Amino acid sequence: MTTIVLRVRLMDGDRMDVRYEGAEADTEEEIIDHVISTVAQDAGVLRCSHGDRLVVLYGRGVAALEVAPRGAVL
Repeated sequence: MTTIVLRVRLMDGDRMDVRYEGAEADTEEEIIDHVISTVAQDAGVLRCSHGDRLVVLYGRGVAALEVAPRGAVL
């Protein structure tokens, strides 16, 4: 299972760091492509985690995504 950390900028300007695990992806590039294609849809939804909490990320509320090579601080 591949895990990446995303820094998400929301439409209202707030930012948050979340962790996304992709069971179907073998490489980091595949999981990044999956995240981008999901968030690009108005009805796109990602199940992420922030610490030990589940966060549901809706595509229509995301303004920008940043993938840090070392990951963001959670």
